[in-house]
Formats: sequence, C-alpha cells, structure tokens
Amino acid sequence: MRKVILDLAVTLDGFIEGPNGEIDWCNMDEADDSDGSDFIDFVASIDTIFYGRISYELWGNFQPGEQASQVLKEVYKSITDKKKFVFSTTRKSDNSSAIFIESNIKERVMEIKQQPGKDIWLYGGGKLITAFINLDLVDVYRLAVHPVILGAGKPLFKDIKERVKLKLIDSKGSKSGVVLLSYSVKR
Repeated sequence: MRKVILDLAVTLDGFIEGPNGEIDWCNMDEADDSDGSDFIDFVASIDTIFYGRISYELWGNFQPGEQASQVLKEVYKSITDKKKFVFSTTRKSDNSSAIFIESNIKERVMEIKQQPGKDIWLYGGGKLITAFINLDLVDVYRLAVHPVILGAGKPLFKDIKERVKLKLIDSKGSKSGVVLLSYSVKR
C-alpha cells in the first residue's frame, strides 16, 4: 500500500509559517548543502500530492522565477507532472487536472492509497495536516527542522486529538543547521 508522507519545513519551535504567513525563514537551498538531492529524490519517490485549497492556490501551480536556484527550478518542474488532489469544502474544481475532494476524506484517501503507484506527499496546509493526523492518515513524518525560532506563527501541531507514537527511521544534518528527521507511525 502506498504511504502518505507529510514532508515540510518547520522551525525549531514548531512553526510552519510566521505570524503573517511568511516563510522567508525557509531556504530550500539550506536544507541540503550539496545539490538538493535529498529533496529531489523525495519528489521523485512520489507521484501524487495532497493539498488543502489555500496551499494549492498558492503553490499548486507555482513556477519559480528566473532568479531561483537550479534545485528549486528542477523540483517545481517535476511537481507539475504529479497527480494533484485538493481537499476543499468551498471549491469543487478549477481549470487544471487537479481532482477536488470535498467530503469523506478518510474513505477517499484509503481508496487512493490502495491504487497502484508511488507514495503520496501530504503538502498541507495546516488544517489539512491536522485533519490527516486526527484521521490517522499520515504514515511518515519527514520534517526539515530549520535553525530559527520565530516565537509566533502557525504551529505544525495544533488541535491534535490523540497521541501519535513515532519511530525514528532516518536523521541527517547539514552544515547550514537544517536537520532532516523522518519518522514512521507506530500502529
């Protein structure tokens, strides 16, 4: 069965955005001091992305500008080819090939996980991540912990209803101070 992998950047104090939605503290080039291969390999290991509506509108069809790093350009070029599901109660479609899901989240996700293919990236946002955690739909937590303390913002873990037991499956540090932690859910 395919796995749902929550992969995202988080600050040392557990925030995924600053108080005004800023993500300027997250430098993808810092996540891997060499050539970005960790993230490029991750994106190659998935063929499906789950978005909340707001994250999809901001990032689902994002294309980096000319000044962006080669790593960022390569990653977003690869992302455009992935199958995209958008979880939304307010929007039912757009002019892309994304599939919108408005109800029966657990059932729909379990159906998708049973289909043949590679693993699935739970991109976010915050409300969708919380829903997936509370429905026990996340199989792997892959967090790039950045060496910054914001003190305020949008927390990664908010309104979680039950304890989630995890097993460390990998950890990797970088010269920049970003630590990549991967945990599997103990069920």
